[in-house]
Amino acid sequence: MGVEYDGNAYNGWQKQNVGIGIQTIVEQSISEVANSKTEIVCAGRTDAGVHARGQIIHYDTNAKRTNYEWQTGVNSHLPDDININFTKEVTEDFHARFSATNRAYQYFIFNSRNRSSLLRDRFWWIRDTLDESLMQEGAKILVGEHDFNSFRASSCQASSPIRTIKNLDVQRNDQFLIISIKANAFLQKMVRNIVGSLVHIGLGKKTNDWLIDVLEARDRKRAGITAPSHGLCLIEVDYPKNYEIPKIDNRDIFMHMV
Repeated sequence: MGVEYDGNAYNGWQKQNVGIGIQTIVEQSISEVANSKTEIVCAGRTDAGVHARGQIIHYDTNAKRTNYEWQTGVNSHLPDDININFTKEVTEDFHARFSATNRAYQYFIFNSRNRSSLLRDRFWWIRDTLDESLMQEGAKILVGEHDFNSFRASSCQASSPIRTIKNLDVQRNDQFLIISIKANAFLQKMVRNIVGSLVHIGLGKKTNDWLIDVLEARDRKRAGITAPSHGLCLIEVDYPKNYEIPKIDNRDIFMHMV
């Protein structure tokens, strides 16, 4: 299944001891349609407040339903801030997490002297002018395979800090900045910590040489602030072509966020 959600009301994807995880709600809804307890696996767990346009999950079931029945049935049990975009039967060797080859996120910034009440749950409002060209130069430093210890949360449980960023782009559309990043995988809060560091550069507070030093230091204390979660959205997850996982049309994602 392809899952879309607004993360503002939830404590992240994963099941929670305190608060509500999106996983819990989706599992309950699928279980209702399957008429049996069903557990799901996602492509990548998102933090509290983070949104998704292209989250992918898989589950095993003996229930016989058409793709249409799964999608409409599950959606009928979901709140309006969580939605199933598609359903597809896959072979038993498919795994939402381990079969994925890349994950893509976008981070949205509203760069204006005046704040916006309507954009407050989707964009990080930054009052002072950002220089996106400086941020793009900094972004180039992080592309490739690196040790990203400086950009992961202290609570991150990943066994290795090595990740490969395939591309990292900063683009401006009038008052809006969109930071697009794709990697084979991400560490906990890695994207938000990268964005926070690029913003320091965009504001002229730090230089590209500083970013190089941060990357080489492998020390989270050396990097910039953690960008707020509500500006981040999981856009897409890539899989080998043989699985024929549908692609969500993300050309209008900016309009979705606005």
